[in-house]
Amino acid sequence: MKTAFLTGITGQDGAYLAKFLLEKGYHVVGLVPRRSTVDRWRLEYLNIADQVEYKDGDLLDVSSLTRALKACKPAEVYHLGAQSFVGSSWEQPILTAQVTGMGVLHVLEAIRETDPAIKMYQASSSELYGLIQEPQQSEQTPFYPRSPYAVSKLFGYWMTKNYRESFQMFSTNGILFNHESPLRGLEFVTRKVTHAVARIAANKQKELRLGNIQAKRDWGFAGDFVEAMWLMLQQDKPDDYVIATGKTSTVEEMCKIAFDYVGLNYLDYVVIDPELYRPAEVDILLGNPEKAKRELDWTPRTKLEELIYMMVEADMQRVAKQ
Repeated sequence: MKTAFLTGITGQDGAYLAKFLLEKGYHVVGLVPRRSTVDRWRLEYLNIADQVEYKDGDLLDVSSLTRALKACKPAEVYHLGAQSFVGSSWEQPILTAQVTGMGVLHVLEAIRETDPAIKMYQASSSELYGLIQEPQQSEQTPFYPRSPYAVSKLFGYWMTKNYRESFQMFSTNGILFNHESPLRGLEFVTRKVTHAVARIAANKQKELRLGNIQAKRDWGFAGDFVEAMWLMLQQDKPDDYVIATGKTSTVEEMCKIAFDYVGLNYLDYVVIDPELYRPAEVDILLGNPEKAKRELDWTPRTKLEELIYMMVEADMQRVAKQ
C-alpha cells in the first residue's frame, strides 16, 4: 500500500484528493497545524474524516515536516497547504509570503533531508499569469503576478523547478486554473454567489454585493482537477502542467447561471460595490490544457453549468438546515 502525505488536507483540494487517493488504495496522511482548532468539515462532508491519519506539523516549521515525513515514509507528497485567498494577501502580505512561498521551500527541504526519492506535487496557480501576456495561457506563457499571493506562488513554482534541476528530485508544478466545488470557502466568489443565491431563494438575504463582475475566469470542478495532480506523479519524468478547461466566463455570466437555477433574475439582486475591487485586477484568465490532455490523458468532465448547479443545490440544503 502506497502512502501519500498531504499538506492542506482540510482544504477543498485536500479533501477531494484524499478521497480520490483512498479510492485508489492509498494510505493517506494529512498534516494538521496546532495553532488553532482544526476544522475537518470538508473531510466529514465526504465521509472520509476517520479514514485519514493525521500528523501534527506546520509549514513554517521545517523540523516538524521532516519528523512527519520520517514517521510516515510516503511515496508521494502533495503540497496543497497555503494562505490561499488572493484578497487576504494584500492585508497579510508577509504571512502570505511565509506560508505560501517559504512553505514550499520547507517542504522541498524536508523531502531532500528525509528521502529525495519521494515524488512531490506543488500546487501552483493561474494567478501567476496575472496581467496576461498571451490570450490563452500555456506552460510557456510568461508570468506577471498581480498580488502578494501570486508573487508568493511564483517563488514556490521556481523553487520546485530548481530542486528538480539541482537535486534531480521528482518535483512537479500543477498550474491549476480556478476550480470550485460545494467545499469552496465562502470568501471565494463562486461560493459567495451560490451561497447568496440559496439564501435569497429562502428569503434570508436581500442582495448580493460583488466587485468586478466583468472579470473572466476559467472555472472547473475541483473533483476533476485532483485526478490531474495524481496523474502528474505517475509519469516517468517530472514536468509542469497547466490544468484548465480551456473556456472562460465572466463573474456576471456565472451569477446568471446560479440565479437562473432558482428561477430568479440576477439583475434584481446583484449590487456592485467598489470596495470589493482588488487593488490590482486580474481581468481574464484562460488556460490551455493541451499538454495535460496529450501527456496525462486528462480532460475535465464537469461543465460550468453543472458545477454551479451542484454548488447551489448543496448551499440550498445547508440553508434549509439553518
